[in-house]
Amino acid sequence: MGSIGSVSRPTEGMLMGLIQYPVPVVNSKRDIEASVDRICEATANTKAGYPGMDLIVWPEYSSQGLNTKKWVTEEFLLDVGGPVTDKYARTCKENDIWGVFSIMERNPDRNKMPYNTAIIINNKGEIVLKYRKLNPWVPVEPWLPGDLGQPVCDGPGGSKLSLCICHDGMFPEQAREAAYKGCNVYIRISGYSTQVNDQWILTNRSNAWHNLMYTAAVNLAGYDGVFYYFGEGQITNFDGTTLVQGHRNPWEIVTGEVYPKMADQARTDWALENNIFNVGTRGYVAVPGGVKECPYTWIKDFAKGAYHLPWEDKIRVKDGSFYGYPTKGGRFGL
Repeated sequence: MGSIGSVSRPTEGMLMGLIQYPVPVVNSKRDIEASVDRICEATANTKAGYPGMDLIVWPEYSSQGLNTKKWVTEEFLLDVGGPVTDKYARTCKENDIWGVFSIMERNPDRNKMPYNTAIIINNKGEIVLKYRKLNPWVPVEPWLPGDLGQPVCDGPGGSKLSLCICHDGMFPEQAREAAYKGCNVYIRISGYSTQVNDQWILTNRSNAWHNLMYTAAVNLAGYDGVFYYFGEGQITNFDGTTLVQGHRNPWEIVTGEVYPKMADQARTDWALENNIFNVGTRGYVAVPGGVKECPYTWIKDFAKGAYHLPWEDKIRVKDGSFYGYPTKGGRFGL
């Protein structure tokens, strides 16, 4: 079901590489260009060292760093379809490898906040999936919540790929959405500091188990003068067990084989613990075909825009003022 360091791709499946990129300290546009060049060079070097690698994954914030004083200024934002993503595309094509890359994306509407975006580029240099972070990490991040939903694309080795970014992975509803749309390899890129290390590992495993899909996750590593980032690239099997677990080393390359067809087979063949099927077909032993009606109040309320927690009026932090952001809408910092 997985490996701890293969250099060749499986006959049916794919070989993944998760790069625990050292958190870049970025203070200028030149620093961004240097980080992008390092990522491209390391992609080529990794493919040379692991010639069977199908897919390489870079963490959140690897292109532009986490300089909170500048990260929504024009100088620090990038465009999908611009020079940086074109450079990533050429690197993938030249090295015959798929890649996942992180971009803090300029909003086409300059009056609105930017997006935290991830893209998948195939080995032909084509952007085959674009995802905007649905759940920015409040109250820290100023990104506009994504407007592209939870897209899924065909990937190498029979995979159906979907992306989430960092805090997105804490929401089981989002992983379920990806699986509901056919995803069998759920990729999570993140830039967490060490405070939520255990929870990050736990949710990677639970997202896999609840949905009978592989999860592959990687975090930034190292110290940026403020926070320490934990690395710990992780590939989880569809039964929720960890196949491969990295350490806290910057530049550690965590590799593993995954077999998407085995996740697909579990979804069709398992009777016990077919969680993603059973949630919509409750009690099919007693009721032929199962009960289809939704029993959950929160889902019904959310769907009609009436989501409200019993303790919501007592919640103390409900805006970004805790981190110095304005309480009114509009473009911050420009």
